[in-house]
Formats: sequence, C-alpha cells, structure tokens
Amino acid sequence: MDRRQEILEAATKSFSLFGFKATTMEQIAKIANVGKGTIYTFFENKEVLFQEIVLRVITEMKQEATKVINEEASFQENAYAALMKMLEFRDTHQLFAKIIAEEQEWRTPAVIQVRAQIEQAIVSFIKQKVDKYINAGEIRQVNSELVAYLLLKGYLAFVNDWNLTHEKPLTEKEITDFFQDTIFHSLII
Repeated sequence: MDRRQEILEAATKSFSLFGFKATTMEQIAKIANVGKGTIYTFFENKEVLFQEIVLRVITEMKQEATKVINEEASFQENAYAALMKMLEFRDTHQLFAKIIAEEQEWRTPAVIQVRAQIEQAIVSFIKQKVDKYINAGEIRQVNSELVAYLLLKGYLAFVNDWNLTHEKPLTEKEITDFFQDTIFHSLII
C-alpha cells in the first residue's frame, strides 16, 4: 500500500472515531505511521483530506450498488440487492453517522457542506433508480425524491441510530426484511 492510501485510511479511521473537529493532522500522522509533513505532500489541509475521503466513499457506494443492479430484475429484487450491498458498508457508515452527529452538535462549516454533499449524491442516485421503475410502470407514481430521502434516512436510522437506543443491533436480514415488507412492497403496483 502506498503512503497516500495509508493516510486516507488513517484519516477515515480518525474522522469516524473523533469527528472532523476533534481530528488533528498529528493524530492522522500517528495512525498512518508517517510524519505530519508527509500528509501535507498529498493534501493541502484537513478539509481537503476530509473531502477526498467523502468523495471516495460516495463513489465506491454508487459503484457497488450499480454492480448488483440487474436491468432485467424487478424493482423489489434490485432494491433488495442494493440494500444488501449497502449493508456491507456498515463500518464506513460510522463516518457518515459521526458527520451527522457533529453537524448537529458543532455546526462545523466543513461538516455541514460534506453532509449535504453526501446526502444529495445518495438521494439523487436512489431517485434516478426509482424514476426508472416509475417510468416502466412497475411502481406507483410517487415523488421519487421523497422516496429516495425516506430510504436513505430509514436506512441510516436502522444502521446507526438503532444501536444508540437498543442493546442489540439489527441484523442484515431484519433490516432488509423490514424494507421489503413495508416500503418496497408499498411502492409496487
């Protein structure tokens, strides 16, 4: 693994654990086992490093979801497959949960911008897929942006928020079955 990748992984870990505001370049350097100056050879500042991590996560999630979508499959089959694929990103979603928590608590401008960027990218991606099935007549005429937003927020609530108020995290099967039996099922004509 190259130094740049080691720095990105260390920074992701630090941002996920401590949040943007509490993460320092010194912490990242220590986790990556590099000198602080090495980080600056690749990244201008903490904001640029944070932005790169977020863009990589969004891109990777879109690519992975797209890989499992079969153009010949039904809405429910593809929604289920995409949801199962996203559940593989549970650890990565800790970063997103930390971003949301920090935005609410500290209102850090860089975090506000990144949270909005992540949310918009994901909602736009889901909306595009929902629109395809609406146009094909497979699911009801609905406001696809609202459905996309609901799916994102519901998913995050089950993956992240549930664990804050319950002793036992939900299993992948419990999450996918719930989405299948309620939201996905209610959209089908």
